[in-house]
Amino acid sequence: MSSVFQDAIANLLSPIGDLLKDPSVSEIMINGPFEIFIERKGLVYRVPNKFLDDESLMASMRAVAQSVGRIIDSDNPRLDARLPDGSRIAVVLPPMAKGGVTVAIRKFSEEKLGLKDLINFGSLSPDGARFLDCCMYLGKNTLVSGGTGSGKTTMLNVLGGRMPKTQRLLIIEDAAELQIKAEHVVRFETRKANSDRGIKEVTIRDLMESALRLRPDRIIVGEVRGPEALDLLNAMSTGHDGSMGTVHANSPDGACTRIETLCLMGETKVPPATIKKMVGDTIQLIVQCSRYHDGGRRTSHISEVLGIDVNGRYIVRDIFRWVQTGKEADGKLIGEMVPTGYIPSFFEDFIANKLPFPKTNFKPPEWATAHFKKAA
Repeated sequence: MSSVFQDAIANLLSPIGDLLKDPSVSEIMINGPFEIFIERKGLVYRVPNKFLDDESLMASMRAVAQSVGRIIDSDNPRLDARLPDGSRIAVVLPPMAKGGVTVAIRKFSEEKLGLKDLINFGSLSPDGARFLDCCMYLGKNTLVSGGTGSGKTTMLNVLGGRMPKTQRLLIIEDAAELQIKAEHVVRFETRKANSDRGIKEVTIRDLMESALRLRPDRIIVGEVRGPEALDLLNAMSTGHDGSMGTVHANSPDGACTRIETLCLMGETKVPPATIKKMVGDTIQLIVQCSRYHDGGRRTSHISEVLGIDVNGRYIVRDIFRWVQTGKEADGKLIGEMVPTGYIPSFFEDFIANKLPFPKTNFKPPEWATAHFKKAA
């Protein structure tokens, strides 16, 4: 944790000081002063830590808000901010929060991960990782999809770091979280409005408009959750190949539907049928991240989007999938990521660019073939 953050509010946050310092704790959840939970290795546990009372917890949150130039009070009962050390904090005050001041702190990790780390963690297979590496080189438009805490940001960090060094990458986020290591990176962050100080809001859509005038090769939107989805699709379809974003969805098909819905949230005059076709024609690859009940975060699907069928449904084909094959005595799931047998439509690009990924890498093992037939 940064010394600035420690010096400013460490005393008021002393009830959770040990949790903030513990590198194994990834998230701290406070449900009022006497009920605190943590996430460790993907699983949630209650801990004995407590604040003195409601007033003590409220004073801590005011101090946190002040340290980042924000206000939280009865007129501003919600806080969503990035702390000086990079951690994210979300706060909701009573009476909206019925159990008292409710807080979630997602801790910043200084650990820089790569594809090899995801392989070692069991999130990706070696072939799945090599396939994604080739897709990043080729500039395939990619959505990283998943639920809260499923590893979307980690995956986007890793994939963003595999882009060619000769390209200019522009990153847009609500609150800066991404730590993409690339040769040429420009980072933008939105700004909340503050009428008391005469500060106007700057949205992701505003920054997308500016980004397109700043000669980006690729654009990454940290989290697509509003009408800026349409701007991202426009960027992807107008020469910014290899652009990416994350979206909250539980499946590759759901990711397409979610993007479509977000595009229609704004005051767009584009007909819904045109939006659907645009999603199907523009998004090429979906990387689905999932958090399983054993706490493990795994890449459950790597899928290609092939457009829409005559009934208006998205055509999505899984290229790789994680398949559970068993369960250990301690509850840990046993499984692996395997190819499904589907060869992506853009495989000719692999051949033309002499990428070291033979077609045989798409052939599933015999046991997996039987599994897929049974599932169908």
